[in-house]
Amino acid sequence: MNLSLVIGLVAASLTTFAFLPQSIRAIKTKHTKDLSLPMLIMLEAGIIIWIIYGLIISDIPLLAANIISFFFITSILILKIKHG
Repeated sequence: MNLSLVIGLVAASLTTFAFLPQSIRAIKTKHTKDLSLPMLIMLEAGIIIWIIYGLIISDIPLLAANIISFFFITSILILKIKHG
């Protein structure tokens, strides 16, 4: 494994799993009042575009991070829409 791949995987892990505490909290409390719906929608759209880009350039760390982030943000977005 080369250094750039390791750096990419570490960065991807940190930024991806930064969403995990918020996702867990939103699922447990069903409280999303303080989260901005436009921000979540823009973030979701950006993640989808990163996934497409990752597919185009065949970048595994980029794809892995954004696919996982997609599920975390989607869960928060669904709870935001459902519970306001």
